[in-house]
Amino acid sequence: MPVVEIEQAGGTTAVHYLVEGSGPGLVLVHGTGATGRTNWEPLIEAVRDRFTVVAPDLSGSGATTDTGGPLTVEMLAEQVEAAAAHAGLTRYHLVGHSLGATVAAAVAGRQPEAVRSLVLHAGLVRTDPWMAFMTDYWGRLMRTDPELFARLLQLTAMAPDTQRARTSEDFEAATAGFTSMLEPGILRQIDLDGRLDITALTARVTAPTVVVASAHDAIVPTHHQKELAERIAGARYVEVAGGHGLPFENPEFFVDVITGHLDREAEKTREFF
Repeated sequence: MPVVEIEQAGGTTAVHYLVEGSGPGLVLVHGTGATGRTNWEPLIEAVRDRFTVVAPDLSGSGATTDTGGPLTVEMLAEQVEAAAAHAGLTRYHLVGHSLGATVAAAVAGRQPEAVRSLVLHAGLVRTDPWMAFMTDYWGRLMRTDPELFARLLQLTAMAPDTQRARTSEDFEAATAGFTSMLEPGILRQIDLDGRLDITALTARVTAPTVVVASAHDAIVPTHHQKELAERIAGARYVEVAGGHGLPFENPEFFVDVITGHLDREAEKTREFF
């Protein structure tokens, strides 16, 4: 993976990112506990033939290293911006999931001239008391027993219809797989989830924006995504079937939602690929 070093919070951050494909730039920002690869693999495979895809590992995830202090949205936005620039992208489409959606919106507010279009799934403008309570619970579980945290997410990250179709073996296998992926750095991202606020930056977003909400999102309820759409001028709000973990719950459908927007934007700007 390529790496770019930037100065942040009194030290050096080495931002590792993947870059694949060719064509117009597409930057993908992962959610809490994921990486550029684990969050976006199906989408990368679907679009690498027509986009140059850049997907950084944010601090707390993957190979990216820093001083280990508390995170801010601005720090993570700087990492996304640095990865895109280091990969040679001056303008790009931008997609984010969950925490990554909030970070992507921040990037679009900080560098409106760089962002061609914006897709935000399961994002939020600011943490409310309910979410702060939930993320505090997450952190306590993660510190006590990561497997318990993984089990909780199995119960809350997917839509009811998906849950009803799962077997006991599937629940156990998915829990084991997710537990093996958990890294200590997730605690820093969970801490940030408990105190997010990009209110000021949303007013500066000028890119054509689609805010995608999963109708059965029990982690970032749809009212958060509606607020995000209301605060971004001209944003389109779309509600789809699924839960918070839609990229993992129904990857094919999630990819269709994202590529549909990207194709529409490409047609508008006469980017043929």
